[in-house]
Amino acid sequence: MAAQIWYEDDADLSVLDGKKVAIVGYGSQGHAHALNLRDSGVDVVIGLRPTSKSVEYAKEQGLEVKSVADAVKDADIIMFLAPDQYQSEIYSKDVEPNMKPDAALAFAHGFNIRYGYIKPGPGHMTFMVAPKGPGHMVRREYMAGRGVPAVVACENDEKGNGWEITLAYAKALGALRAGAIKTTFKEETETDLFGEQDVLMGGVNHLVETGFEVLVDAGYQPEIAYFEVCHELKMIVDLMNEGGLNKDRWSCSDTAQYGDFTSTVIDENTRKNMEYQLKRIQDGSFAKEFMDDQAKGGPHFKELQKKYSHERIETVGPKLRAMFSWLKDESADADEKDSFNGDIARTQVQE
Repeated sequence: MAAQIWYEDDADLSVLDGKKVAIVGYGSQGHAHALNLRDSGVDVVIGLRPTSKSVEYAKEQGLEVKSVADAVKDADIIMFLAPDQYQSEIYSKDVEPNMKPDAALAFAHGFNIRYGYIKPGPGHMTFMVAPKGPGHMVRREYMAGRGVPAVVACENDEKGNGWEITLAYAKALGALRAGAIKTTFKEETETDLFGEQDVLMGGVNHLVETGFEVLVDAGYQPEIAYFEVCHELKMIVDLMNEGGLNKDRWSCSDTAQYGDFTSTVIDENTRKNMEYQLKRIQDGSFAKEFMDDQAKGGPHFKELQKKYSHERIETVGPKLRAMFSWLKDESADADEKDSFNGDIARTQVQE
């Protein structure tokens, strides 16, 4: 069955006329959603702690800023863009007691709805618009007249107008310029966590570090090892992004292709480990482990952050990256600054 995809002509932006949207959080995604919606003519207010440094950052962009409790009081749509681990507390303390009886709840990731950390009551339509890109890219592409694709979902739609609102929000964000794919909170959450744990982060990061260690321990120069297992990764990913695995393989040498086809690094044991990780995501045990640790202040999480911030590959990484002049051009600097500021702002929302 083909995926259902919506584009610009499938949504009516006027659905949001007269509606106020409260953006809870002003981090990487928060600033992009707020600014894009504002520039699309939507009435936006930002919900932050009064003492957050992000307050001034948002005001500098010409946005209205209030406490979370005050921001949601008059909001018709409340978009949660704070980190997953804080959303349930924000909801129970500041949102649920203050929101309108028919306010819609919106998310850019389904974690808290999928695992029941937030349980919307009757009358609160719940939808998701999840851009498939970081906030600075969502903002940059919008300003360039383009958009970042998104996945969208809608649940608890008692009035029957949930999809109209969902698609109008996606259009205001700029996502429908590229296309939005219909999904569910369950599908988006489980596939997103799986991708992070087994391929994008838990897969690639560990594969690169292990490959680096194997070469260095075998006596090869760390600098040469870095080039082969880390630096060239971007080239391969760019080729995949442009034309999938076929272009990736076609663009490389016959020797590289043959090595790809005959490699035994990824085997049935890898598949079994992935299936195990997927099961933990599906049955909620991963979510519980993460949230239980966060409820204690994240001691295990912090321990892991410290452990993996001192990987051997970073003994040579900074020196070699300084050789890449293209990383220092104005465009890269602007994107990095935007992303960095967004990440800092996202953290400050919760401090």
